[in-house]
Amino acid sequence: MSTPHAKPGRPRNPALDRAILVAGARQLGELGYARMSLESVATAAGTTVPSLRRRYPNKAELVAAVIGSLRVDGPPAPADAPTPRAHALAILENFHGNLRAMPALAVLGSLLAEEERHPELLGLFRTRIVEPRRALLRQALAAGDLPHSADLDALTSMLIGSFYGQYVTAAGIPDDWPDRILSTIWPPTPG
Repeated sequence: MSTPHAKPGRPRNPALDRAILVAGARQLGELGYARMSLESVATAAGTTVPSLRRRYPNKAELVAAVIGSLRVDGPPAPADAPTPRAHALAILENFHGNLRAMPALAVLGSLLAEEERHPELLGLFRTRIVEPRRALLRQALAAGDLPHSADLDALTSMLIGSFYGQYVTAAGIPDDWPDRILSTIWPPTPG
């Protein structure tokens, strides 16, 4: 659903492909799914609606491509962190950085509003953005010295969810939030 199909004729312009996805991401974040249009995305990307429709026949396919294109820089590998806690912290810091680098929370809000009409878009966001991060964080927690009775799925949800909760209740996420939230369940060892 999110990959434009190659058709015979003139080859696609990769710069225009990128411009369409950037304009689509910006409008999805700023206007939401309901208010963005193929016309406004085409104008912002410096192209025409027919050119955009050759790539993405409708708004749902364009948004799926936008979600698929969102760049999520991965956290460092476990071997790059001196301890499992340091690795968990690096994952949360990376998550925080990615939330700031792209309109992820605005896009998520728009997708939640459209969940009933387009559940596949929220599913794609989960698969592309949320699930890989959760899996890495769960692995880091499992490698740590947390009690064996700890519910790793619940802890993972609490840690990741705290970013969303903090954003909504405090109108922003402080720079030190990753360490503050991790310290509530996994205090650093005195050194």
